[in-house]
Amino acid sequence: MRGRVRGRVIFAGLLLLILVLVLPAPARAAGERIPTYDVVLRIGADGVLHVRETITYDFDRSEHGIVRHVPFRRGDRVYDVRNVRTSSSTGAPSRVRMTRFLRDVRISVGDRHREVRGRQAYVLEYEVRWAFTPRPGHDELEWDAIGTAWDVPIGNAAVRVEAPVPLRRVGCRAGAPDASTRCLRDRDGPYAVDFVQTGLAPHEGMRIRVRLPKHAITVPAPHRVPPRWAGGWPGTAVLALALGALALIPRLPVPRRRAGVALVAAGLPVVAADAGEEVAARGLWAFSLGDGCLAGLALLIVGAGMLCAHRRTPHSPHRLTPHRLNPRAPR
Repeated sequence: MRGRVRGRVIFAGLLLLILVLVLPAPARAAGERIPTYDVVLRIGADGVLHVRETITYDFDRSEHGIVRHVPFRRGDRVYDVRNVRTSSSTGAPSRVRMTRFLRDVRISVGDRHREVRGRQAYVLEYEVRWAFTPRPGHDELEWDAIGTAWDVPIGNAAVRVEAPVPLRRVGCRAGAPDASTRCLRDRDGPYAVDFVQTGLAPHEGMRIRVRLPKHAITVPAPHRVPPRWAGGWPGTAVLALALGALALIPRLPVPRRRAGVALVAAGLPVVAADAGEEVAARGLWAFSLGDGCLAGLALLIVGAGMLCAHRRTPHSPHRLTPHRLNPRAPR
């Protein structure tokens, strides 16, 4: 009975996790919108991108605040988003909470215990490291100044790019990634360029591209991590064999519990040794499955299967001797 209840609990937990990851977020109210969205991208001489966003948000119903998604991983490329500061000129709660999930840094601005309505203004400031990409003959920055995670329309958006050197090659594309248009270039200066765009639909952004001459600023080497599945054919083959063995375990003689414990104990350090370095350096979401991890997972799978098979096997009842039936009986 306990096994059935436990199985149902595990199934319910997995189903809830799938729903959280797969289902879209609740739709915003029809009247919610962002009237103005102003962004300043200031390029530092050390290659750090300093970002300041001023967001005016119209709440159609009571909410706890806003959520800004900033990318920190694209493919094998990793960005370092740090030094996040928030404020509000309208007095709205501006406490900041940061969480990293899969590809984005989720910056929540507001208060879980207080709600706001109507028009509110928020200011977000943060830094992005490793944003520039060295190219032959120039260094390049590609950055979506607004992002495509907003579920509401944006009335007027403006992006200002500032640099310590003259900006001669700067461009902007607005809209969805697969159907973008050129942004309107508002003002040009030797060290600053302004772009504006009106009528952005939900999930449309403004992607900025800046090309600077080589050695105009200090450009640190981009940080890259292996893809999520970095294993070759040896690790994949070992994992496939482990899954095949898992299906055969119930048909084989009852395995010893010690053997299952030994395999689990051997698999854990293998996984930790392969993934621990990159996780410690870049966080949990930098984890990827290499050959070492796949081999360790294979040991864990087979060991766990042996433990489950041993646990489900009914133990043979002990024979009751006359002495056990009646302890007072003479031997």
